[in-house]
Amino acid sequence: MSNIAEININGNTYSLPIIEGSEKETAIDISKLRGQSGAITIDPGFKNTGSTKSAITFLDGERGILRYRGYPIEQLANKSSFLEVAYLLITGELPSAEELTEFQKKVSRHTLVHEDFKKILDGFPSTSHPMGVLSSLVTALTAFYPHSTDPARSWAQVNLSIVRIIAKMPTFAAWAYKNKVGQPIMYPRNDLDYCSNFLYMMFGLPSTEYHADPVIADAIDKLLILHADHEQNCSASTVRIVGSSQASLYASLSAGINALWGPLHGGANQAVIEMLEGIRADGGNVQKWMNKAKDKNDPFRLMGFGHRVYKNFDPRAKIIKRAADDVLGALGVVDPVLDIAKGLEEVALQDDYFIERKLYPNVDFYSGIIYRALGIPTEMFTVMFALGRLPGWIAQWKEMRENKEPIGRPRQVYIGATEREYVSIDKR
Repeated sequence: MSNIAEININGNTYSLPIIEGSEKETAIDISKLRGQSGAITIDPGFKNTGSTKSAITFLDGERGILRYRGYPIEQLANKSSFLEVAYLLITGELPSAEELTEFQKKVSRHTLVHEDFKKILDGFPSTSHPMGVLSSLVTALTAFYPHSTDPARSWAQVNLSIVRIIAKMPTFAAWAYKNKVGQPIMYPRNDLDYCSNFLYMMFGLPSTEYHADPVIADAIDKLLILHADHEQNCSASTVRIVGSSQASLYASLSAGINALWGPLHGGANQAVIEMLEGIRADGGNVQKWMNKAKDKNDPFRLMGFGHRVYKNFDPRAKIIKRAADDVLGALGVVDPVLDIAKGLEEVALQDDYFIERKLYPNVDFYSGIIYRALGIPTEMFTVMFALGRLPGWIAQWKEMRENKEPIGRPRQVYIGATEREYVSIDKR
């Protein structure tokens, strides 16, 4: 294959290098096209534009492949822990036993937050969306740790900021939940593992003794792993482009949280539960709604099935389906909404219409079921997503800074009015 692509513009031919990735992906390098020809490319939503070269995550939607740093997601979810995966994404390699122990110790030393954060939390009414609270608390870290606003200061300071946010994110997430439900906050317990500590802060109360069910803690750990990174998605790209201005890690992560907040990105599992509740309110006839989904003239959209990237079975869904079954079995939950979910899943996995179109249940479908079973409010679902995506955002920000990538500055094709004379207001 030639390593040059040619483009003809107004009779002039320009040669553009072809870049090949480690997984044989090809890309045409247009970085010098505008300088040579004065022309730019236009690609709404950047669906066909590579903004960077990255060594973090490989995703092949056609074949249903997801790998972090070369490791298949199936192996990591079944054999690893979330903190181990976080270490892998951020540093590039799996830790040794000693390195993982030291990393866990560092994280546990930074789970507490300054008491003044409670004043910030108290400023939010209970009607506040937890994602807004989470974003604000993460941004506020720049005020408590002013040296973190200068990433060029030293990589030692950057690494401390990384540990600090991984440690404090569960505390912030749990406190956002407590603010939502009007309960007193719980301080972290460093004798518990990462996910058990998070569940303790979420569901514990000062007057009672709470112990996280190991099955539930393991399911949450798997969910966090499955959401840890997903290539150059909307929020990861946001973190990188904000960080390209040399904004601090905390400011960049807060921007990523806000990008994830959008219903087209992180709100998919919330949409699943809202759909299930709507079906229940209509009487719970699963087949009726599956028929509506198959009717091209019906505006109803089946949420949690299929994926815009995966044209095969979402590899994460296979893993989390088992965790969902384990959680529902351990809790013995009786919930008509979850029964409807099982009915939809059963029909979709057997109906030729869905099989031919590869409309399988995706990770959002099963994660919504798990969160519902745990009694987590739907507005907290995206917060759970953010907690999992944190190490991926950090890895993307860190890679961008290490590679000294330029500040992001997309171009545009202007389609507005051409030059015209100003007319005074009395003559309009």
